[in-house]
Amino acid sequence: MISLIKHCVKALLYGIIGGCVVLVIIFVLFLESRPELKVWHEVELDAEFTANSPAGSLEDYLAMEDQLFAQLDERVYSRIEPEDRRLINRYHRDSLSNPDRWSSNWNRTFELPTDVPRAGVLLLHGMSDSPYSLHSLGQRLHSSGAWVIGLRLPGHGTAPSGLVRVQWEDMAAAVRLAVLHLREKVGESPLFLVGYSNGGALAVNYTLSMLQDSTLLPLTGLVLISPSIGVTPVAALAKWQARLGRLLGLNKLAWNSILPEYDPFKYNSFAVNAGNQVYRITNEIQSRIEALGAAGKLNRFPPILAFQSVVDATVSTQAVADGLFKKLPVNGYELVLFDINRVSEVEQVLIKDPKPGIEAMFHDASLPFTLSLVTNASEKSYDIVMRQKQPGNSKINEISLGLKWPGGLYSLSHVALPFPMNDPLYGKLNPDDSTMIHLGNMDLRGERGVLQIPAADMLRLRWNPFYPYMEKRVLEFVRLGNP
Repeated sequence: MISLIKHCVKALLYGIIGGCVVLVIIFVLFLESRPELKVWHEVELDAEFTANSPAGSLEDYLAMEDQLFAQLDERVYSRIEPEDRRLINRYHRDSLSNPDRWSSNWNRTFELPTDVPRAGVLLLHGMSDSPYSLHSLGQRLHSSGAWVIGLRLPGHGTAPSGLVRVQWEDMAAAVRLAVLHLREKVGESPLFLVGYSNGGALAVNYTLSMLQDSTLLPLTGLVLISPSIGVTPVAALAKWQARLGRLLGLNKLAWNSILPEYDPFKYNSFAVNAGNQVYRITNEIQSRIEALGAAGKLNRFPPILAFQSVVDATVSTQAVADGLFKKLPVNGYELVLFDINRVSEVEQVLIKDPKPGIEAMFHDASLPFTLSLVTNASEKSYDIVMRQKQPGNSKINEISLGLKWPGGLYSLSHVALPFPMNDPLYGKLNPDDSTMIHLGNMDLRGERGVLQIPAADMLRLRWNPFYPYMEKRVLEFVRLGNP
């Protein structure tokens, strides 16, 4: 009997191992069946800044950036295959997606100086994005008196291959150079970081590092837009997919998605390493928050104004509240949540309604931060109000915002928040200029499984109907008022 049990266990074990091997083989074959990699997926641009680069200033960083874009021109634009010279390939000079068609190539670091800066603002974009994602907000801040820098983070703005090798430590090192430069330019004026998505994680990481390292320059406050404070644990598996690809010599396994590069200011292909770096930095943030909280040093964390959609397919909305705001003391922190459109009756088809979690926070009198919810005035009204609860208080105040939900929208999205409705690339209305691609209102109808561009990407909202409210709040937070 014992021998029989051993044989059965051994057979079961071999069966499990064999099944796992078969699943891995099927997984690899599926990934290898995707479109072939292009020059922009495989090129190595060795002029890119890293944490080990000798650059000691933002000027040095920008000099390296000049070399980097010269390499991009030589090694990608000049070497694309004839079949890739298409109207919507950003790496084809005559394409509608060529970034040089815009008034400025927003893939590069930009600086907006002013004679008498009332504030200094450093803008940090998200993973796979470029400085374009925050350029509208940056221009508005500049017109109100701020000296603004939109930093191109390492690995970004050039070719998607940059995301295969970049480390979050490279980005953090670039942030430190930009903060130092900005402080030199604005003198004693207030200094703020504005971070979108992974840029929000980098802003929080710098602030936590500042609390541990007295040589880092202090900040006046942070503005976080859809910040990456927590991501799904599945992201931790990304590095194993890449390692398997290197082991087998299969380069496609380094990619989560391999898509046409039709967006001039954001990579459409996404490397698994990029997801791993987001996972790594969010883990680092949680470790530092725990350590600083235990040491009683979080009371020096500067004020935060954060904006987050209650539904977000990229980052964890709950982690923003639980992983950051609930762990900070009462010190001028506010989390603004954008609710779903309650008039659309979308609750009936939701996978999970965020309402219970929101109501639980509103009923929690011990919250150490201000909670604001941008939502319908009622379930029968498209009018928008802000419901707000101050820390340590159960009273909920309601303020009309003079805004309405546009027809046909049931929620915001992760990628929508930083873009106004009139954005020339991602906005609602098609611009008059037909010489540049417009992605904000794609309406392609036909059979599924035909286009390389996923239908989910075309349906995802890319602009924020409540952007004017968000912009106004940011101007007030950085002490530039509402001119």
